[in-house]
Amino acid sequence: MVSSVSSLPKQAQDSKSTAGAQAHQLSFLNLQAQFAAIRDEVMTAIAGVMETQHFILGEEVQMFEQELCSFVGARFAVSCASGSDALLLALLALGVGPGDEVITTPFTFVATAGSIARLGAKPTFVDIDPSTFNIDPEQLASSVNEHTKVLMPVHLFGLAAEMNPILEIARTNGIPVIEDAAQAIGAKYKNHSVGTMGTFGCFSFFPSKNLGGAGDGGVVTTNDATFADRVRLLRVHGSDRKYHYQVLGMNSRLDALQATILRVKLRYLLGWTEGRRQKAARYLALFQEYGLEAIIQLPTIPDDRYHVYNQFVIRCPDRDNLRDYLRHSSIPTEVYYPEPLHLQPAFQYLGHTPGAFPHAEAACREVLALPVYSELEDQHQVAVVEAVANFFKVKK
Repeated sequence: MVSSVSSLPKQAQDSKSTAGAQAHQLSFLNLQAQFAAIRDEVMTAIAGVMETQHFILGEEVQMFEQELCSFVGARFAVSCASGSDALLLALLALGVGPGDEVITTPFTFVATAGSIARLGAKPTFVDIDPSTFNIDPEQLASSVNEHTKVLMPVHLFGLAAEMNPILEIARTNGIPVIEDAAQAIGAKYKNHSVGTMGTFGCFSFFPSKNLGGAGDGGVVTTNDATFADRVRLLRVHGSDRKYHYQVLGMNSRLDALQATILRVKLRYLLGWTEGRRQKAARYLALFQEYGLEAIIQLPTIPDDRYHVYNQFVIRCPDRDNLRDYLRHSSIPTEVYYPEPLHLQPAFQYLGHTPGAFPHAEAACREVLALPVYSELEDQHQVAVVEAVANFFKVKK
């Protein structure tokens, strides 16, 4: 029942089946379908900004920040130019610099550790929990030392990290927490929204995110008024008034055009999120109908989490052959991430070798993201699961 495809070209030709035909127009992410439903609202909002010709910060940005605070449940939100900058601004606000260490995961997008390294601090990697792909709190605890300046867990793929033990470690040691919530807006841990539990939360509005703009954008959330003021200062070159600079900051502002588009989309985010969750539940049911949960690892959803499925990620030891088979069956997929950060050339100076973080390394060999978005058609989901079943020669 479980034998995998060993001769891909022949099997790929054989896969010109019903599943392949149904998947002909399947996209990994269909932003056009999302835009079609809100086109008039978005274009009207853009036209309003064009009429004012106020493009940098201003009322639209302030309104978006207030509305985002209400959505997330944070006291303050300070928008910026990207999710990467959000991380950098949060670290700058905490005074991170050379000689400091920031504990994070090697199984994430490069911006997480890159923001640490850019300030001359050391990214201290900790392995992941193989069931959730998020940082392992037990290993995190054993990595804290006198140089540890910040803990930076990542809420990967839309699933909140195990925050209670991380927050307890932070409290015990007097260390602030920056939540990398770039992929997880709206996600919850024990009814607490991500981005509200640590000192800072950092979100991305890259177009592929659940709340995506028409370009780059990001935001830093916090419940501390002093830190919010600090981030506001840092995002405008450290200037509190024109041509006067309190500190050296950076140019990282959310454009008013992005803010007005995000304001429209924010009104739909809850519905889109529930749509993603429904598509994820349908995938789980379909995979179970075929008995594939015994062959591949499906997303783990702890009872105390609200998963927002920025990605729907399965795990398969024969991932590369499965991905090739799906591609020949017109099923688009993505790999997040093919190589862990500790083995990337950019972090070679840290001295890590293969085997240093075995769970992260295994995940990089085995994870595969499938299409998931609220507009995804039922027939396309069936086609995806049937193609996976065909690869493993599994019948319903």
